[in-house]
Amino acid sequence: MPDPKLSLRGVQKSFGDNAVLRGIDLDVAAGEMVCLIGASGSGKSTLLRCINQLEPIDDGAVWLDRIDISEPGRDLSSVRRRIGIVFQSYNLFPHMSALENVLLAPRRVLQRDSTAEAEALFARFGLAEHMRKYPDQLSGGQQQRVAVIRALAMQPEIMLFDEITAALDPELVGEVLQVLRQLRTEGMTMILATHEMGFARELADRVCFMDGGVIVEQGPPEQIFSAPQVARTQAFLRSVLR
Repeated sequence: MPDPKLSLRGVQKSFGDNAVLRGIDLDVAAGEMVCLIGASGSGKSTLLRCINQLEPIDDGAVWLDRIDISEPGRDLSSVRRRIGIVFQSYNLFPHMSALENVLLAPRRVLQRDSTAEAEALFARFGLAEHMRKYPDQLSGGQQQRVAVIRALAMQPEIMLFDEITAALDPELVGEVLQVLRQLRTEGMTMILATHEMGFARELADRVCFMDGGVIVEQGPPEQIFSAPQVARTQAFLRSVLR
């Protein structure tokens, strides 16, 4: 078996007395889509932020291509160029057009003009006619797609998505999930925290159920959704799939 693209061992994270992650072990292969499911507060979002090093871990290690990216003194800007993250809030600058939002990081961080690449991304995700518009001229689904394009403009090797449909009206969820379907087809390595159980079942290579800061159970979607082995997983899925 080839080495995993991303590997977590014994990852722990607390905020004060609240232990949010309590020893996470996870391997993600290149091109794999892993969906994290679980109730709010189970640790999914914190796990993503620790992978991207937006939150320093308290113990354990995060490895990217066999390099420990969580060790003290690591250049975090280089890590974040390789691991993109998109949140449920779009965080677009309101005084900049969609295109200007996307070009900001490549110009400042990579020191290059990526206009042609950015325009190609807008076209690829069906937003070519909207790239000169400002965020308040776009729907929530369009703004979220711009946020995805902004992350992709840095040409990351791994993409993390934190409940990116949670803030959207139901009729807009589908257009954002279609972007993820396209990235899945193109072989992007992805880890998603999601409440979209149908999407996880349809497209994930692996589903991880989190509860209380640990991965309780993981496996192929058909196993997790049709024949979960752990009582806590069974109870969670009964509650959300009713």
